[in-house]
Amino acid sequence: MSHHVPSGEHDVVDLAVIGAGINGLAIARDAAARGLRVVVVDRADVGSGTSSTSSRLIHGGLKYLERYDFALVNESIRERHLLFRTAPHLVRDYPMLIPFYKGNTRPGTLIRLGLLAFDVLALNRGRGLSRTVPVRKVARRWPTLSRDGLRGAALFHDAQVPWAERLCVELFLDARRLGARVLTYTSVTGLVVEGDRVAGLRTEDVRTGESSEIRAAVTVNAAGPWIDRILDGQIESRRLNGGTKGSHVVLDPFPGAPDTCIFFEAAADGRPIFVFPWQGRYVLGSTDLTYEGDLDEVVASDAEIDYLLAETNRIFPGAGLTSGDVLWSVAGIRPLPYTAGVSDNAKISRGHTVLDHGPAYRGLLTVIGGKLTTHRALAEDVTDAALRALGRRPRPCVTRERPLPGAETSAWPEFVRDFLRDSPLDRASSRRLLQLYGVRARRVLEIAAGDPSLAEVVDKETGALAAEVVMAVREEGAVTLGDVMLRRILVGLNGDMGLDSAATCADVAVRHLGWDEDRARSEVAAYEKELRRHRPRALAEAAGGGVGGSNGSGRTA
Repeated sequence: MSHHVPSGEHDVVDLAVIGAGINGLAIARDAAARGLRVVVVDRADVGSGTSSTSSRLIHGGLKYLERYDFALVNESIRERHLLFRTAPHLVRDYPMLIPFYKGNTRPGTLIRLGLLAFDVLALNRGRGLSRTVPVRKVARRWPTLSRDGLRGAALFHDAQVPWAERLCVELFLDARRLGARVLTYTSVTGLVVEGDRVAGLRTEDVRTGESSEIRAAVTVNAAGPWIDRILDGQIESRRLNGGTKGSHVVLDPFPGAPDTCIFFEAAADGRPIFVFPWQGRYVLGSTDLTYEGDLDEVVASDAEIDYLLAETNRIFPGAGLTSGDVLWSVAGIRPLPYTAGVSDNAKISRGHTVLDHGPAYRGLLTVIGGKLTTHRALAEDVTDAALRALGRRPRPCVTRERPLPGAETSAWPEFVRDFLRDSPLDRASSRRLLQLYGVRARRVLEIAAGDPSLAEVVDKETGALAAEVVMAVREEGAVTLGDVMLRRILVGLNGDMGLDSAATCADVAVRHLGWDEDRARSEVAAYEKELRRHRPRALAEAAGGGVGGSNGSGRTA
């Protein structure tokens, strides 16, 4: 993958997209599939910003019924349905239990009505109807759930994308295959403004400092929470982003931990929060706080962690969780539209809009809002708007039917069966490869078969292979060790955030990818620095700091 603008840099592309998060990548894929010449730039790795801090849910938008946002619910249900077909390896059915307690701000009857409306909207596009669960059945099936004031529950079906990072990688792979250029580690230093037109971007290579210009007929600002920063000082614009902070914590199984996702109302503020099983561990989340701080230094605070633990302890009285149980945390900013004077952040729309800055600044579009579930629909809307801005006739969108690279098989269940039968690896390792790479799991085995040293396991907990490190860099656009660990092979999302296997993975890069020992050492150090914002317990323990990480206030969590 190139990290500078290739020769012919003064050619004008149709579309320059700022931001290689899930939305920017989806836009690039859709636009390239419709024949546009596209360049995407990001100052870091693909999917390394907000996209890597989500709740990992592909949800039909049950919460949006509270605001009667039927259009968004319908769009969310449709997109969830499409993802089951186009990315069956990454998206799975995910039942959730909603317990009703006395004193909840949303009475059980209201939630049941909401679920009925949800089922009607999801007709023929769901994974099973919601059903009411009486108190005695809740007590039998979920015996560790608090019965204090319990009035019953409802079980409904949604979807989870355990590895949202891989969803971004696959969009990137497909966009690139369709002809889009994706330039990571390339920061935007300014817009090229010529009179009433935006004619492209000025960029700088983050690693070499080399400056370039990308001329584009249309520029799309898809920088998520950073959209205002891109426009600031460049063009006249009102504030567009009003992102709220969402934090999650990751824990090992705890006493009374449920085997189903529990979606309940927090006692402290009435916010709906989740306790959900994820890859043999549990995620608690999330908060929804107004945030005016540094967008590049978003860290889960002690107060947020305490809130999530206290609410979980309340609903699972036997849990007894303390901050010492937190393996790591993740915090990000939702790219929501700026809404002045809002008293409840839950009321801010989760939909997306495409703002055309013309006629004052023709050729510039800004994407406001957007969420993981609806990335494809957002991209379709942006490409439609780009074609209008280009003065071109509409062209049909193909992404509704087009499978992601890991799903390119006519029959996914049969592929899984055959792969598990033929794989030389144990069943758990084979299943992990299928979950991460889909049909491209075969490519991992091919690389491993070509060199016995690449069949070695680089991470004990996950069973990840050296071949995956090589594939990440050679074929999937990874540049740094962090790109490999946190956004390709995902051993950085295990219990110790991959601290135990970082040096082993760097060594694979020395032996097979041309890194020297100095580069390997500096990559491991940079990786540990990148992990600090997750406050991993393992890093604090390694530093002799006991449990939790310092949050800059001088005390450890």
